[in-house]
Amino acid sequence: MSRFVFLFDLDSTLTKQEILPTISKELGIFEKMSQLTESTMNGEIPFKQSFLQRVELLKNIPVSEVNRMIGEIQLNELLVEFVKKNQERCYVVTGNLDVWIADLMKKIGMEKNLFCSKALVKDDYIQDIFSIVDKNAVISQMVLPFVAVGDGNNDAEMIEEAEIGIGYGGVREIAPSVLACASHAIYDEKKLVEFLERL
Repeated sequence: MSRFVFLFDLDSTLTKQEILPTISKELGIFEKMSQLTESTMNGEIPFKQSFLQRVELLKNIPVSEVNRMIGEIQLNELLVEFVKKNQERCYVVTGNLDVWIADLMKKIGMEKNLFCSKALVKDDYIQDIFSIVDKNAVISQMVLPFVAVGDGNNDAEMIEEAEIGIGYGGVREIAPSVLACASHAIYDEKKLVEFLERL
C-alpha cells in the first residue's frame, strides 16, 4: 500500500476544462473571466486578488445555478478513477468555492477530503467570501509524505514542497513556475495514472 498522501489541484488536473472560464462562456462573460484566469495561472496577478475579482463577475448568478453548471464539467476520468480507488489518501486542494463545487465533489467522492475557499450565502446568492484557501497552510498540515499534482502558478509551492511534485500538462500548458520546481512533468493522463499507481 502506498505510504503517500495525494494532493490534487482541481482545474485542468481533475477536470478536462478550466471551471470558471467554461461556465462563463454560457453566461456571456468569457472574455473577462478568461483574461483574469490566464493572468493568475501565469503569476501576473496574485491569486487572492484575482479570485475575488472572478467571484465578483459571478456574484449575480444564483449559487445553485453555478453549482449545477460546475457539476456538469468534463472530468479526466482515469484520474478521477484513481482518486475514487484511493479515496482515503487523496485530497482536492482548490481555490474554488465550497458552495460552487459541492455537486462536483460529491460526484468524485471528495466532499470530505477537500481544502477550498468558502463563502457565506443568503437566498442563493453569495453574500461574502469567508476564506480563500491557502495552499501553503494546507501542506503545512501534512504529516505523511505527499505527492502533489497541479499545473498553475498557485500550485507551485505545493509542488515544490512535495516529496514528489508533478506538473500535469494534459489539459493546458504547465506554468513556468511549476516546471521550475516539479520533480516530474507529465503530459498524458494515462501515463500520469500509471505513475501514481506505482507509488
